Order: sequence, then C-alpha cells, then structure tokens
Amino acid sequence: MSLKSFLHKLHYDPDHSRPPDFEPDWNNAPLGYKLYRGLPTFALSSEVPLTLEGRSVPVRPEIRDIGHFLWYAYGLAQMCQSVFYMDYGGLEGGTSVVHSFRRFAPSGGSLYPSELYVYLKTDDLPIGIYHYDTAHHRLVQLRLGDFDAYLARGLGDRCDLSACFGAVFVSTVFWKNFFKYNNFSYRLQGLDAGALIGQLLETAKRFGYHTGVYFRFLDRAVNHLLGLAEQEESVYAIIPLSLQPASGWFSSSGTEAGVLTSRQLCEVLPAIRHESYIRSLQSIEFPMLLRMNEVSLMETTQSFGPLDTANIGGMMTGGGERVALPRTQRLSFDLASVVRKRYSPHLDFVFGTVDAYQAAALLHEATSSFPYTNDLDTAGEPGKRVSIYGCLYGIEGIPDGAYRYDALAHELRLIHAGDYRMLLQQGIAIGNVNLFQTPFCLHVAADRNHYADALGFRGYRIQQMEAGMLVQRLLIAGVALGLNGHPLLSFNPADCDKIYKMEAEGVTSLIQVPLGACRPSSRLEGGLYS
Repeated sequence: MSLKSFLHKLHYDPDHSRPPDFEPDWNNAPLGYKLYRGLPTFALSSEVPLTLEGRSVPVRPEIRDIGHFLWYAYGLAQMCQSVFYMDYGGLEGGTSVVHSFRRFAPSGGSLYPSELYVYLKTDDLPIGIYHYDTAHHRLVQLRLGDFDAYLARGLGDRCDLSACFGAVFVSTVFWKNFFKYNNFSYRLQGLDAGALIGQLLETAKRFGYHTGVYFRFLDRAVNHLLGLAEQEESVYAIIPLSLQPASGWFSSSGTEAGVLTSRQLCEVLPAIRHESYIRSLQSIEFPMLLRMNEVSLMETTQSFGPLDTANIGGMMTGGGERVALPRTQRLSFDLASVVRKRYSPHLDFVFGTVDAYQAAALLHEATSSFPYTNDLDTAGEPGKRVSIYGCLYGIEGIPDGAYRYDALAHELRLIHAGDYRMLLQQGIAIGNVNLFQTPFCLHVAADRNHYADALGFRGYRIQQMEAGMLVQRLLIAGVALGLNGHPLLSFNPADCDKIYKMEAEGVTSLIQVPLGACRPSSRLEGGLYS
C-alpha cells in the first residue's frame, strides 16, 4: 500500500487500517508509562499546589516548581474504577469493571503513547537530559552535560538556548497504543501528542514560563541525544522553556551557519542505550508506522527554510448567513480546578439549557488561548491552519444548524440549517456517546491534503498535533463553563465534510468533540496528590 493511500484510509476508512482478524492481547498490554532501570533518580515534590492562581513571576527556575509544572502537564492525577454495562444483543448482559490512571490531557483509550523528556539547567539539579517518570513523579537522569550548542544545531540555529533554562521533548512510543489500535494508532499518536502539548503550554503560562514549539528539527540527532531506539520511539515536538519572552530567543529562520545533517551532529556525542520496561513480553511488528516515521524524518537543516503559507492553509473562507455572537471577555478560571474536573463522558451526557452567551464564551476562549509561538508561522503572520465547525442544537438565541466559527469576526457562518444529530449519531461506529443529549457537536477541521505540499508526510502528524492542541483548549473552556467534552475519532468524516461543504474548500474534519452537561458517572475516583 502506498503511504498516501494509507493516510487516506486512516482518515476515511479506518476499519481497513487494521487486519480484519486483529484482536488486542490484553494480557500483553504495555504500561501507560515508560520505566527506566538502574539510573540515578531525583524525586520531585509531591506537595503539588491545588490552585495555580496568584502565582508570582519566578526570578529563577527552581526544581520544585518545575516538578509541579510537569505534574500538571502529564502527571498521574487520578485513579479511577469505572463500571460499564455490556449489552449482548438481547441476551443477558453483564458489567465490566475497568481500572485506569487519568492524566489532565485526554488520550485515546487512556493509553498515553507520549512520553516527556526534559533538558534542564538549574542550580538545584545537575545539568543534563532527564526522563519524567510519571509513575513515580521523579526525574531519571539519562545524560549529563551542557547541550545548548548541540540542541541549537539540531534546531537549525533557530533558538538561543542560552536564554532558556531547559526544553521539553514530547515523544511517541509506537507500541503503547498500537497493541490495541493497530495502524489506526498512527492517527491517534499525533492527536495525543497535541493534546499533551496544549496542556503543557497552558500550564506553562500559569508558572510564568515562556514557550515555543518546534515541529521541525533533526530527528535522528535529537533521538540520539535522548538515547531513543527509533524502531520503538521518536520525538514529535520540542518546547524550549525560558523566563524571558520568546521574542528574544525564538526564531523560525536559522542563521547562515551552513547545512548540517543528522549524521554529522550524531557524531558529536557518543550513543547511549538505557534499559527500560513497559511490561509487554513481546510486541508484534508495525511496519507501516515505521515507514511513516521514516519518511517524516528531517535529515538536514535545509528542511527548516521558510514555508510557503499558500501551501499550508486550507481554512474555509466562504460561508452563508452570519449569526452574530454576544461579545465576551476571556474567561477567568483556575486551571488546576478545571483540569481536575475534566473527564470524557460516555453515556453520561444530559441535555441542559445552553444560551448564545455560553456558546460565544466557549468558542472565543478556545480560539483566543490557542495562538502560540512556533516554527511554522513567519514573523507577524500567525497561522490559521485549524478551525472550528459545529452542529448546534437547542441553544437559546442560535438557530439549529451546521456552522463555521469565524474567530476574527467572532460570529457563526451558517452552512446548513436544521438538526443533524441523527446523521452524526449514525456515523459513530462504537455508539458510546449519545449525541441527542449534547447541544454542541464540534469538529476541528484543516487542510484536506495535510500540508503535504509544504511539509511532505511530516505535515500529517503536525496537523494532527495542532488539532489535538485546539481540542484541549475546547475541553478546558468547556469545563470552565460547566460543560464536558468527549473527543471522538469513531465518526464518519465524509458525512461531516458534506454537511459543512468542506470538499470544495479543500478542508476536512479531523476530530469530533461533543460537549454538554453530564451527570456523575458510575465510577470511583481518587486524586493522586497530597
């Protein structure tokens, strides 16, 4: 199968992205976190603050605050025991009890394929590369040394690392969700990484950290720095951390230092390999994931040149009748309190009264919080690569229909009037969410060609990450307004594209997010913090 066909089926025909006889082996399931063995560890403070409001601007980076930052970004937050009723088509049903560890960012199947690594330069920790051990809330030392020059070269000399106190690396461990979803995991991995990045950026703001996201870097050299086996895991994004505004140290265009390759940079450092454990006794092969990762790698700094924004767009510009939304201010809320309340309801949605002001606040907050410093946008030209569409029903002051949200004008553009809940419900393959109980069924959409003209196959995973970042902003804004959302990939994007007339505009639906009020679910939960 060609890689283009693989991505097409992944999006429009996901049932054919895995063998028909494939069944996950739950006895061989991996852990949701990676564990290193036999390496120095540094415990992080478990006395995490229960509020992130009113924090003072830090004068210098301290490991206590960095530990709290990592916990709110990707730490184990809750232990849950959920009970699901199993319907066997008229036969006597039964119940299934599921135990899981929750984090503040959503993950497909709660499998958390991403891992966090950090490069830190602080006074209270040896300078070097660390793995964030989520299971024990500690740092595991992987490599000691000052790697400012190495990492800067790996980023194409587009970042002044001397002005940063560190950097976060978001990686993907391929097996961690391939065991359940087979090749469909490739789509999930980008979205999961994006949701994590979205949570990480929002958390950084509360700690006074300035950030920027690099999607383009010398992959092999960065994986070499961290000691990752590329047949198992690869870095998807790098986020430097600084106490200084990003305008002073972040750049999307490099210097004239000359062309550098991954192989040349790898020769600067000796290779490291550390023993790690994820519980699975064996893993089956995933050649398509490795092929996609291979063709997405960037081997030379020539790849970091300016992008043709005309080939990285895909945002719909047309639209029908305009529906003005009430003017709203940015929401004021405590992120710590909001993310503790967030979860993904299944059949727990209950239809409640929602008005135009709540709809306006939801959309305005999600899109206003989304802009971030990155290496895709040219200076002064923030990208508009992902956008929000939605089928709205029963919202006071807004007629039922399918809309596109115009963030610049803060208004809805009517595409089709009417109630689309039945069509959308029929498109959910699993049937684990009742869309008749949700006033919002939102869709994050972007370029149908996945930025391939400008970024090749790497554009696909970047697009999925940006979609995941926007979804996390929607979920946070929703909870702040008393709503919860359940990101779904088990929907029919072809039907959604027709509803919104997307094909003619060159865009497609990437992920579906029903939002609404919900009743308490049948589960036990406890917070994993002191």
